[in-house]
Amino acid sequence: MGIFINKDTKVIVQGATGKVAMFHTAHMLEYGTNIVGGVTPGKGGQVVGGVPIFNTVEEAVEKTGANASVVFVPARFAADSILEAIDANLDIVVCVTEHIPVLDMVKVRRALEGKKTRLIGPNCPGIMTTDECNIGIIPGKIHRKGHIGIVSRSGTLTYEAMDQMTKAGLGQTTIVGIGGDPVKGTDFIDVLKALKDRKSKVKVLVLTVHNETEYLMKAVDIGINGYVLKDSESAELKKAIFTIADGETYIQPSLIPALNSKMIQKNEDELKIDALTKREMEVLKEMAVGKFNRDIAKEMKISERTVKNHISSIFKKLEVTDRTQAAVFAIRNNIIQIM
Repeated sequence: MGIFINKDTKVIVQGATGKVAMFHTAHMLEYGTNIVGGVTPGKGGQVVGGVPIFNTVEEAVEKTGANASVVFVPARFAADSILEAIDANLDIVVCVTEHIPVLDMVKVRRALEGKKTRLIGPNCPGIMTTDECNIGIIPGKIHRKGHIGIVSRSGTLTYEAMDQMTKAGLGQTTIVGIGGDPVKGTDFIDVLKALKDRKSKVKVLVLTVHNETEYLMKAVDIGINGYVLKDSESAELKKAIFTIADGETYIQPSLIPALNSKMIQKNEDELKIDALTKREMEVLKEMAVGKFNRDIAKEMKISERTVKNHISSIFKKLEVTDRTQAAVFAIRNNIIQIM
């Protein structure tokens, strides 16, 4: 079973009358994607490639019942197009456009907060649930339906993984290209959680540029089946695919020493956290977000001396010497969240 999109997803194409959009719309239609309309301001009423064109996303949704869109709009206008789709309350928006200014995407990320819309991208190949729906530019002839989910930052590596799996007789369920831009809608952790939340036999292979152990740890905690770096040789990817197919987990060997070290640190951190009292944990959370002793005392309705005593105990139990180190510990162990 796939995630995010299926055969019932109704898609509109933003920027539908552009050459690139027309080319990929034809391929999406050929695949069987339910393209119900396109949006190009000032060109409403036209029909392009069999697709009716509307002036706004709101109008397209009202007339077609669309619940998804794909953005093929030039970079300088792309953020506004995404914002328009968010305002129309679409379930999912795929943005293929690259080179969108970072500050524009920061505005988009803020607009997504508290909304139901899920953004894939920008600068991504899109998303495909095999034999059901293909939104974006993922080739539609190199897959085989099955139970392996793929999430990748690299379009090229995504296609290579699909091709190798298909040639090996291994099918895929949903393929998600999240894009490599620093500010994006959906991160690979979001996709992993969605894939693993399904009570199914889905296996998950991560293809990423991230060699940081924090990302690997999160992926391992979720229960991924494979983790391979983007710059790996083709043989490495092939080995990962066959290892996963045999029911085992494959972590790129070069990452294992750092992972083991991080696992040891995680176990040590868990023991330190368990040693904190409930009150000390409350003080740690307040201190880690930058509050002064007097503010913590007022918030918790205790004296400043008591706060100081709690902080002294926290430092000793966490084996840190100052508030900054304590805050780093809290962030590293998800005791507090930062954007």
